[in-house]
Amino acid sequence: MLILFTFAGFIETVFFGALNAFTPLYLPRLGVIAEKVPVWTGGLVAASSAIGIPFLPFWGALADRYSRKPIIVRSFFVHLLAVLGMLVARNIWVFAIGRSLTSLALGNSGLMMTTLTENAPRRRQGLAFSIMNGAPPVGAFLGPMISGALVDTWGFPALLGMIALLMLAVILALSFGYRDSYVGKNREPLLGMAVDSLRLIGQSARLRALFPALFLLFAGWTIAITYTPLAITTLYTGDQPGTAVGIVLGAGGLTTLLLSPLVGLLADRFGHWRVLFAGAGIAVILWPIPYFTSDLFSFSIAWALTNGLVSSIFAISFAVLSASATSQVRGRVMSYAYLPMNVGFLVGPAIGSLITRISIFAVYPVAAILTAAGIGVLWVARRQSISANNRV
Repeated sequence: MLILFTFAGFIETVFFGALNAFTPLYLPRLGVIAEKVPVWTGGLVAASSAIGIPFLPFWGALADRYSRKPIIVRSFFVHLLAVLGMLVARNIWVFAIGRSLTSLALGNSGLMMTTLTENAPRRRQGLAFSIMNGAPPVGAFLGPMISGALVDTWGFPALLGMIALLMLAVILALSFGYRDSYVGKNREPLLGMAVDSLRLIGQSARLRALFPALFLLFAGWTIAITYTPLAITTLYTGDQPGTAVGIVLGAGGLTTLLLSPLVGLLADRFGHWRVLFAGAGIAVILWPIPYFTSDLFSFSIAWALTNGLVSSIFAISFAVLSASATSQVRGRVMSYAYLPMNVGFLVGPAIGSLITRISIFAVYPVAAILTAAGIGVLWVARRQSISANNRV
């Protein structure tokens, strides 16, 4: 099960990594003028998050009502449809529709982590989460490294075609590769279950504080991810921009690949909350560094270190969230696991579209400010968690 979920996360990371990395380079081919590329880059990311967020409560409700496995497979089928839509697009509007379809795949990671939580030994859950959420960085490492050269040689549509085949492989692997013993027993109306899942978060003081904390903690990361390809092409002066973007983003994936298991082991040893706070504090120091770089080499090192650290503590945040929910409602709560990132990808590009008018590189100091604010709210969430445990 862990191998299959890891494989699925790897392919999904390659997919979204390709979209984030190479869409800005492809937009001029769809008729977008150079001056509007940053606006469209942020707009596409924001739209793809906004459409899917209202459906999030229903995926968890459907999983609780029937079974988790079909809801997980559903997400990758949606990805396949989205890839095919973008592949046939000949203008920005059709491409935007295909890109927006990806938002209907939200909720899969939370359900996979819930299933994993119920099968992994408790004392190894931090390591299991780190392997599952640390394997996608392998995709963040290998994906851009391979995809960049492919885009420069055959073009972005050829890359989308290859991803479509990989998505089909994931659908088949998840459909027939593992058996989920969970069977939903809740027979309440779906709408009521969906609304109730929101109420679960609203009525829990620790969850009510934890979700905004995680949003702020990683909001700066979503802005940086969106605009880093444009920062790279600003510093790069050669004739193979796809390869350059792929190498730099691949370096960020490599550091995540190396750091994530280590951070997971540290979290199991010293506590998830402690490692999350420590990692976030170091990230505040690292985030402004790319702003002060003047060449691609130094920028690459700064981005690799910062992205590797933030990716690693992002994986640990899932363990914190999972432990903050009871087993009876964990599936529905974890279906919102990526909600802070989804909201970040909605709000972040909007902030970024204003910041980048000053400089593309201005997003990195802003990321530090948002992360620092997230640490403050996370401290409140931690206090709420301790109070809840004491009452129990």
